[in-house]
Amino acid sequence: MNPAYDMTYRVEHFERGRPHRVRSVDQRIGGRGINVTRVLNQLGRYARATGFSDHSFAAAAELEMPVDFVHALPWVRRTVVISESDDGTATALWEPGARISDPHAVDQLRVRVSGLLSDTGGLVIAGSLPGGVDVSLPAELARLAVAAGVPTICDVDGAALELAAGVPGVILMPNTHELERLTGRPTRTIPDILAAVDPLIANGVGAVIVTRGGLGMVAITPDRAWSAALPEPLAGNPTGAGDAAAAAVIASLAVTREPDWPTLLADAIAISAAAVVIPVAGEIDRGLRDRLAPTVRVTELEVVRARS
Repeated sequence: MNPAYDMTYRVEHFERGRPHRVRSVDQRIGGRGINVTRVLNQLGRYARATGFSDHSFAAAAELEMPVDFVHALPWVRRTVVISESDDGTATALWEPGARISDPHAVDQLRVRVSGLLSDTGGLVIAGSLPGGVDVSLPAELARLAVAAGVPTICDVDGAALELAAGVPGVILMPNTHELERLTGRPTRTIPDILAAVDPLIANGVGAVIVTRGGLGMVAITPDRAWSAALPEPLAGNPTGAGDAAAAAVIASLAVTREPDWPTLLADAIAISAAAVVIPVAGEIDRGLRDRLAPTVRVTELEVVRARS
């Protein structure tokens, strides 16, 4: 709902307080929902992006993917990623975005989403909100989708994540920092994560998939839980890796409401890693994804299974 123009500057090594010679620059349309949509289309899954935009951004997006935006933003923000070629470190600067002043914009988006649900296999609600939009909107849209029988992922943060966690059946995809802010519990270890997620599952959340960067993911459902990771993490630009993982998860859930979770997680880890090696967000190396998937280590966590 808060799209962006993604700028990627490539430098050899970034140091604060000194000038840098930029080796190359990439600019593309972005934002978390755009990244998810782009990866889904790369995976051969038809996907449409909606949200708020201005006319210029919507026109640029239409050249690349199916979109159905509410034209309510006066301008679209930029995100800047400084990617270092010597070790793959990435530094991101995120603008907050414009404020929506149209009092009817949110209602228009509700109509857009409601109209799409009858022909939708899955919905991902991802990213930040522009100013002027209430933090309850992601939860409202998730509630509409779940009620329509559409698998729904909420990949949001802060108060929006807290409200989304109150939607029965929704799937949450926080990282460890977002989960810690949501629950007020530590998330450094897998047992920490399981303890933090337990109340969310008990309150009706359909599943929680916690992304841990190079350490992989932990997925918890009402009955079982797993951890998944590569034998060794890959270096690169992590911007967009979580969006690639969300694309992998919703692609699986759109096929079956009862997925083979170890297979789903192996694919999500492989697709996420295949995004890390690409300097810009929202793309994957499909050949690398196919090579990595068989190497992902998925472990069932017995302690959660005993809870049921």
